[in-house]
Amino acid sequence: MSSLTLAVRDSSTMLRRNLLHARRYPSLTLNLLLTPVMLLLFVYIFGGVMSAGIGGGGAGRSEYIAYVVPGILLMTIGSTVIGAAVSVSTDMSEGIIARFRTMAIHRGSVLIGHVIGSVLQSVASVVLVGAVAVAIGFRSTDATALEWLAAFGLLVLFALALTWIAVGMGMASPNAEAASNSAMPLILLPLISSAFVPIDAMPGWFQPIAEYQPFTPAIETLRGLLLGTEIGHNGWLAVAWCLALAALGYRWSTASFKRDPK
Repeated sequence: MSSLTLAVRDSSTMLRRNLLHARRYPSLTLNLLLTPVMLLLFVYIFGGVMSAGIGGGGAGRSEYIAYVVPGILLMTIGSTVIGAAVSVSTDMSEGIIARFRTMAIHRGSVLIGHVIGSVLQSVASVVLVGAVAVAIGFRSTDATALEWLAAFGLLVLFALALTWIAVGMGMASPNAEAASNSAMPLILLPLISSAFVPIDAMPGWFQPIAEYQPFTPAIETLRGLLLGTEIGHNGWLAVAWCLALAALGYRWSTASFKRDPK
């Protein structure tokens, strides 16, 4: 059997294992989804007041919902991939990773199974949150089929990048609780981005913090694709951030996996 065939076969087995765990223990994914869903409903209830900083104060609830949905979709990905960090840390602390190291399987398949499983869960979570957004009034009537495809591709790429980072956090954490805490910035960063208010409406000293982080260009790109706003250089920045985070997470995760346990 060639190494490629072995890698595909073992990765598929590990993927089925992780999806089976997710099906048997859905509470973790559902709890992580609670934050973006509650924020979406919060925006729906108070959107008329919170829209004061959008469009010179002339926006209404429906315009503000359209504005915040791209950010909440990316926040959904950030919250969902925390489950990957917890799952990897649990495998490490319970010794199953050490057991896998002794078996005649492709070494990379363990991590690949976690990553692909987490990306699939992220896509499912985005679809669920997107359905809630549509139910409360979000519309994207001007986006073409190509723009919808590009938006979906960006969401998948962003999920892949954050998942590799989350897997690295899980590998480096001593237990599941520490893994969950170390991955919390993946939820907090969207709160200090352009997800809820434009950057130019923020205090001057805070604007660089909101602008020079991975979520803001991804949010602006997604917003441009779905709502027809200006994308500018944010598209290239978003892709660059995704590739850089994916490469960093991959190197971090594989290096930790190859390291002999103490």
